[in-house]
Amino acid sequence: MYKRQIVAETLRKIQENIQRVLVGQGRVTDLLLTALLARGHVLLEDVPGMGKNVLARSLAKSVSAEFGRVQFTPEIMPADVVGFTMYDQRTGQFQYRPGAALCNLFLADELNRTSAKTQSALLEAMEEGQVTVDGVSHPLPKPFTVIATQNPTGAAGTQLLPDSQMDRFMVRLSLGYPSLEQEVEILRQTEGERPVDGLQPVVSLADVADMQRQVGRVHVADDIYRYVAQLCAATREHALVRLGASPRAGGALVRICRASAWMAGRDFVIPGDVQLLFFDVLEHRITLDPQARLGDKDAHAVLAEVLKTVAAPRLVR
Repeated sequence: MYKRQIVAETLRKIQENIQRVLVGQGRVTDLLLTALLARGHVLLEDVPGMGKNVLARSLAKSVSAEFGRVQFTPEIMPADVVGFTMYDQRTGQFQYRPGAALCNLFLADELNRTSAKTQSALLEAMEEGQVTVDGVSHPLPKPFTVIATQNPTGAAGTQLLPDSQMDRFMVRLSLGYPSLEQEVEILRQTEGERPVDGLQPVVSLADVADMQRQVGRVHVADDIYRYVAQLCAATREHALVRLGASPRAGGALVRICRASAWMAGRDFVIPGDVQLLFFDVLEHRITLDPQARLGDKDAHAVLAEVLKTVAAPRLVR
C-alpha cells in the first residue's frame, strides 16, 4: 500500500496539472480522478462551452493516456467507434481496423446526439473492456475509461440516453458556471495558444494501473456491503421512484468508495465514503414517478430522504 504522503503527492500533481487549464473545478477534478482509479466511466452533463472537452483532454495528458475522441452526430456509425474489418488484397485476408474507442481514455463527445445503435456500440466496451467486430473480440488497452459528454436533454438534436447506457456510468458530473473571478481568469487563458496543448504528463500509465490495483485491495467490511445494499433497496421501495438503483449501481458505489478511501490514505472504507459519493453515483440511475414532479421533488431530494431512513453502521476496527 502506498504511504499516505506518496498518495497525497501523486494526486496533488495530477490535480494541479488539470487545474492549470480548468479554473475553479476542484471537486469535479477530484471526482473524475476518483472514478478513474475505481475503473469507472464518467458522464459530464452541461451546456456547451463549459470546458468538458478540456477536462477530458487535460486528464489524458496528465496521466500519459492514449486519447481518442469522437464528435457524435446522427451520421456517426458504430464502426467509427469500435472499428471494422476490410479485405486486404495483398494478404488475401480480412484485416481489423481499430475504431476511436481503442485507446486508454475515450471522449464520447455529445453522446446524446447520435443514434441508439451507435450509442449501444459502447456498451460492450464499457462493461467488458472489449469490442466485438464481425464475431471477433478485440481487447481494449488497459487502463480504459470512457468520458462521455452530453448537453441537457431538450437542446436541439438531443435525445435521452437509455437506462442501460446511463447505468454504465459510475458518476454523472456537472461543471456549472464559473464565478466572476474564475471567468476573468478563463478569459485570460483564452488569449494565445490553448493552455491544454502545453500540459505535460505527471504520472505514467503504469502508475495509474498500479494505483488501480492498490484501490482494489482496500478493505470493505460486511457491514458496508449491507449498508450499500440497504440504500439501493430503499430507492426501489420509495413511493416516488419508478425505477430504483440496480445491483450494478451498488457495485459502482462500493468501487468508488474504495478509491475515495485510498485517496484519503485509508486501507478501509467507512460509512462517510458511502454518504459522500451516494448522490454522484445514484442520481442519474433512478427514474422518478411523475408524482414527484407534482411534489416539486428531484432525484437529489428523494435520495436525501433515502439516506436519512437507512441507518449507517458503526464500524469497529
